[in-house]
Amino acid sequence: MKFPGVTALLIAALPVLAVGDIKAVFVDLEEEHVIAFVNNMVEEHQFDRAALREVLAGAEIKAEIIKKISTPAERTLTWGEYRKIFITPERIEAGVVFWRENQDMLERIALETGVPIEVLVGIIGVETYFGRITGDDRVIDALATLAFAYPPRSKFFRNELVQFLILTREEEVDPMVPTGSYAGAMGRPQFMPSSFRAYAVDASGDGKRDIWNDWADAAGSIANYFLAHGWKSGEEVTAQAVLGSSWRGRKPKPGNTLKPADTITSLSKKGVLFATDLPADSRGQLLTYENVDGIEHWVGFHNFFVITKYNRNVMYALAVHQLGRQISSRIAVDAP
Repeated sequence: MKFPGVTALLIAALPVLAVGDIKAVFVDLEEEHVIAFVNNMVEEHQFDRAALREVLAGAEIKAEIIKKISTPAERTLTWGEYRKIFITPERIEAGVVFWRENQDMLERIALETGVPIEVLVGIIGVETYFGRITGDDRVIDALATLAFAYPPRSKFFRNELVQFLILTREEEVDPMVPTGSYAGAMGRPQFMPSSFRAYAVDASGDGKRDIWNDWADAAGSIANYFLAHGWKSGEEVTAQAVLGSSWRGRKPKPGNTLKPADTITSLSKKGVLFATDLPADSRGQLLTYENVDGIEHWVGFHNFFVITKYNRNVMYALAVHQLGRQISSRIAVDAP
């Protein structure tokens, strides 16, 4: 939903504190919704009022964050355009290096969880370019901005701010230190605070869940996320498909379908041609993508839609799958 002029109105209404020539906008502790938030944290989660007010008083409301989240992209990317961002020789090479440098750890986590290495490196590669792009906004600033100065999604982000403050207490982390994306996604796997509390694990055994600096914790947390969302070990993710001569349905168009409506048997009866070793009653969904050379079709299986739980976009899921597969292929070719 678009809110015309909301960014300008919100920014204009924010109080400004001048520090020299630099203007900074901070959370207003006397605002009614901020007072209510503090009261809730004290009453429901036993936070110290004075300490919490001090934290919030140091949280900056950033106009650029509001602009980024409230301004839609000029146009929707096609699969061909989207793929060019993530499936590049440079990113594949970076993934090969990452795999080799962390091979023992990755093999251990894959063995323990059943989530293959290629999926783990696919996620890390798409999300943060193997740790190169993790976001440089303080999480407290991002969440406070969106919780208190962005009405369209304030409820969601206030909950994430609650989760973030609780996790910093649980993990004994200074809430002013963690950094992430402009939307509050954190660390190498880009977990939102609620996902961190639910799925982050201490895979290195040092007593901490450090998704910012510890690759074992980052990879283990991703694997745990997939397990919690139903990943089936050893099952295929997707298969490329074509429409056979018996196809009589409407011409499929690209879309963001996030739930499989068919089975392998029903897709085959409709005239969709693809190869799989999965049982005939396994769930599947015909997916259509617009690549640079024209339309292409894929069938997404159960594990494909588990990937979409991480990011609700079928282009994202296919990019993760393809990046991981290409990196895995390079590792196999280079193996002695």
